[in-house]
Amino acid sequence: MENKVFKTNINCGSCIAKVTNTLDELVGEDNWNVDTTTPIKLLTIDNEDVTASAISEALGKIGYSAIAI
Repeated sequence: MENKVFKTNINCGSCIAKVTNTLDELVGEDNWNVDTTTPIKLLTIDNEDVTASAISEALGKIGYSAIAI
């Protein structure tokens, strides 16, 4: 399975809590991770069925950006 990786503005535990429901519904629980220790706050998605644009759009609706890299 190929991971999708995004540069995001999800930068703290509070932000992660805000995106959890959206990402769990979209890609499945335990199929995503945000590394807030990196300067570009990497979001990694382990789900081939969801497009990068769908992820970016869903996060955009709740005030976060996700730019595929």
